[in-house]
Amino acid sequence: MLAARGLRRLTAAISLARRSASAVAALPAAGAARFPDYDAAVTECIERRALRVGRQVHARMVAAGYRPALYLATRLVIMYARCGALGDARNVLDGMPERNVVSWTAMISGYSQNERPAEALELFITMLRAGCEPNEFTLASVLASCTGSQGIHQVKQIHAFAVKTNFELHMFVGSALLDMYAKSENVQEAQRVFDMLPARDVVSYTAIICGYTHLGLDEEALGLFRQLYNEGMQCNQVTFTTLLNALSGLASLDYGKQIHGLILRKELPFFMALQNSLIDMYSKCGKLLYSRRVFDNMPERSVVSWNAILMGYGRHGLAHEVARLFRSMPEEVNPDSVTLLAVLSGYSHGGLVDEGLDMFDLIVKEQSTLLNIEHYGCVIDLLGRSGRLQKALNLIQKMPFEPTRAIWGSLLGACRVHVNIPVGELVARKLLDIEPENAGNYVILSNIYAAAGMWKDVFRVRKLMSKNTVIKEPGRSWMILDKVIHTFHSSERFHPRKEDINAKVKEIYIDIKAAGFVPDLSCVLHDVDDEQKERMLLGHSEKLAITFGLMSTPSGLPIQVMKNLRICVDCHNFAKVVSKVYGRDISLRDRNRFHLITEGACTCGDYW
Repeated sequence: MLAARGLRRLTAAISLARRSASAVAALPAAGAARFPDYDAAVTECIERRALRVGRQVHARMVAAGYRPALYLATRLVIMYARCGALGDARNVLDGMPERNVVSWTAMISGYSQNERPAEALELFITMLRAGCEPNEFTLASVLASCTGSQGIHQVKQIHAFAVKTNFELHMFVGSALLDMYAKSENVQEAQRVFDMLPARDVVSYTAIICGYTHLGLDEEALGLFRQLYNEGMQCNQVTFTTLLNALSGLASLDYGKQIHGLILRKELPFFMALQNSLIDMYSKCGKLLYSRRVFDNMPERSVVSWNAILMGYGRHGLAHEVARLFRSMPEEVNPDSVTLLAVLSGYSHGGLVDEGLDMFDLIVKEQSTLLNIEHYGCVIDLLGRSGRLQKALNLIQKMPFEPTRAIWGSLLGACRVHVNIPVGELVARKLLDIEPENAGNYVILSNIYAAAGMWKDVFRVRKLMSKNTVIKEPGRSWMILDKVIHTFHSSERFHPRKEDINAKVKEIYIDIKAAGFVPDLSCVLHDVDDEQKERMLLGHSEKLAITFGLMSTPSGLPIQVMKNLRICVDCHNFAKVVSKVYGRDISLRDRNRFHLITEGACTCGDYW
């Protein structure tokens, strides 16, 4: 009876409204203390994360000379760890005359959840040396602490331990393993663990989907979501957010709309990260109007929300809209370094060179603490696109950061566009020293020489590539039709309708030449005659994808094509004339930006 009355008294006393000494006063005096009274008080503090009251309860135990049993001492460790007081939790653990696996795991989990991985791993080792066998919760907690440069090696060691102790196939351990393998980009091992799990839940599915998305394997991520959905699992906001990132990579508007509809039907509560992913997905699918609609309807927005919409407008080359939004942003949130990056990138893609340079000067004067190497990279890209290559080179030499390979690569790309051989050779030498295995640098230098008709130098670069066993990433374009992804490579040989496509592209070529189209033979990087160059240009993957779109979609619908590399000038011109002759809107998304083409005009203004 006394214990029951004490429990009711404690539960009523420790509340959000009165989290004070009244809770401690409600405890029995030293001589009358009962274990359930302290247990109830500590449990209430754990549930409410009431650290101050929890310390008072603990102090009452000490003052009363009450030595808590193993179970209650463990509850104290959990209470302190849950409240973030890791020093107090460790003191309790170290002072326990006896510890069990729950005690150790509570402290390891506390370190892991409070982003102190080194202490979690060290304590795990101490636990093993003390002769205590871990359980599935211990292993799952310590796996979450395997981060940093040695993280993957630690994961493999714990994985081996899990195999030896028969915990590998336990749901918690398996999910933690595949999550850590996916985060470390070891997606093959993550898939192996996933396939071995005797039962899968939405957490394990989400982890593997996230791993594939992070590596850009968006089709595989989408396939796994279909599998999850077909198994009848209920998705959460994390799953949807991860999936939307994959659909952004695929630029799959139809799937994106379906997922958005599914989110609305489930009536999920407002999650800002999910709304931000919708903004990003729609902008990458070429539907800025939808992005803006999501943005405008958000009940609250963070700086990430603003950055997503700014990046979207910049990606489409709408620099004036970027500037307008940026001016109104401080009324709601303060810009961060990503915001400034989005604005400078928007100016670069929109061709507003002087405005971009003025903005950079203003940032240097007023917000220099937010500047990093990426902001300088945007300005160098801005100068390079406009042909001010020497000025860009001077900025690289004067900036307070060591130039990265991305910055040198941006300048090398500009040298290709403007056929600047002296600067191009200088930059290429820098890049070949930094990353001799990157095929892109060889290819761009080869392109510069080819554009200038320097074929001996082209052959020299190709020979160097062969000597260093460097392989160029093949260009590919794709489009989604009736939920099927159709992928095209140069001179396509494997598509089931390749014969029809090749015949149709020749028919289109005759029509657009009659309308004034002149092929840009400088885009062919081989020393062959003009007739052969024209045939080679017709085999470019962008042209094949556009042709397939004309053949396979109803008149009046836009044609949406994605490309993994930068679109060449000839394919861009081809798309413009096709748009005018056939009366079709064409959306081309390459590695850098969107090209929305209507009636022979592109939103990029032929500047990309």
